[in-house]
Amino acid sequence: MTDLRLFNSLTRQVEPFQPVHPGEARVYTCGPTVYNYPHIGNMRAYVFADVLGRTLSFNGYKLTHVINITDVGHLTDDADAGEDKMEKMAAQRAQSIWDIARHYTEAYWADIKALNIRQPAQWTIATEFVPQMIDFAKSIADKHCYELDSGLYFDVSTVADYALLAGRTKLDQLQESEEAHMRIDPVKDKRNAADFAIWRKTPPGEKRQMEWDSPWGRGAPGWHLECSVMSGQVLGFPFDIHTGGIDHREIHHPNEIAQNQAFCCTNGLDVPANSGARIWMHNNFLVERSGKMSKSSGEFLRLQLLIDKGYHPLAYRMLCLQAHYRSELEFSWEGLGAALVRLKRLVLAVAGLRGQGAEPAAAPGARFAPYLERFAAAVADDLNTPVALTVLEEVAALKKVDAGEKLAALAAMDAVLGLDLLALDRAVLRIRPKAATITEDEIETALAARKAARADKDFARSDALRDDLAARGVEVMDGDPLGWEWKLG
Repeated sequence: MTDLRLFNSLTRQVEPFQPVHPGEARVYTCGPTVYNYPHIGNMRAYVFADVLGRTLSFNGYKLTHVINITDVGHLTDDADAGEDKMEKMAAQRAQSIWDIARHYTEAYWADIKALNIRQPAQWTIATEFVPQMIDFAKSIADKHCYELDSGLYFDVSTVADYALLAGRTKLDQLQESEEAHMRIDPVKDKRNAADFAIWRKTPPGEKRQMEWDSPWGRGAPGWHLECSVMSGQVLGFPFDIHTGGIDHREIHHPNEIAQNQAFCCTNGLDVPANSGARIWMHNNFLVERSGKMSKSSGEFLRLQLLIDKGYHPLAYRMLCLQAHYRSELEFSWEGLGAALVRLKRLVLAVAGLRGQGAEPAAAPGARFAPYLERFAAAVADDLNTPVALTVLEEVAALKKVDAGEKLAALAAMDAVLGLDLLALDRAVLRIRPKAATITEDEIETALAARKAARADKDFARSDALRDDLAARGVEVMDGDPLGWEWKLG
């Protein structure tokens, strides 16, 4: 077990991981609001959380990982302004909100599977925890909340160090921020600009598809309340690690922390466990320069689009692993192609060992110990996957070593990185767009004819066959063990 050190967003420091329960690791990850398909930037958060979970397992901890599904309560602005995202999409599609939630949850789970992200111990569905949310709100209402016509609101001045996670130590700094005022719903009679809804009442004369009775009237829980309740219910306060995208660091997670403080204690955040979790971790943004990372545009980059363009989804996982989770990562088709090439080389190395009849040994031999130590040190250093990948590639390139032990070493490292190297068939890594009209059999026939022409030194025919394939979108890659690739139009 290597000493694991992780960056805590709450303290802005890399800290040793010290589990609340010896030998265990309890992790909560903010999941999607299932009103639309996730874009690839959203999915970066789950690749990061998966690597974290795999690293904890690699280090010998008994992992309990929970990811939530938000199917109610999240408004179109993260800070309590606008419409409910689920209600809005249901109205646009003229569908039941329950059908909308089911469809997009299943689409998200399909992306999870495609990216080889391990299943968590539990998926917590927000609508299945509403009674517990009401009980939680009742327990803090007298000391920390107040009721308005629109709902029950949390008074952020009742807890110490509000918004410390966002880098603010005084509430008046947040209240005086012009940017904050633009993002926070100016609800009439709120005590503080940063106060947020715990329970949103259904307006008089309206009926929502998702609403419940409560002591504050019929309505629905606030988005921030949901994660506090589900994490505490399943993992218990305090638990070890709470993860999410860096966008949650400004509003959603500070509001969660405030609720957790109110529920557990009223003490300050000089003790991180008072926040409900000992460590808060956030992955940085995926940047795409064309602007197709925003769902509001109506057209955005989904994992399925990458697949339709012919790229294996694990090429995107490789792209994510090439950057540290706390660094911005720029997406481009060229970068994705380069990540695919890197993945292919590793798969071909494994295929070469398999071709020798090798199977993974029970354990890597002493020859591989220094590499495994360097790999373990890299992932223990705040999940430094770029360095870990280079160590993996060094092992893949080793010559004159036992093939079975080499496979065992690669498998041990891949258990953390999750590239599925020992199971991937190299042929599935060919770039083959969904829209292609030429069939694989036609390509193979043409390539066989070209090979024969080259053997006969009929280079004119060989060039003609290559040009014909190129005209139909097939790039012939001489010397590539996979034989051919598809060009992307």
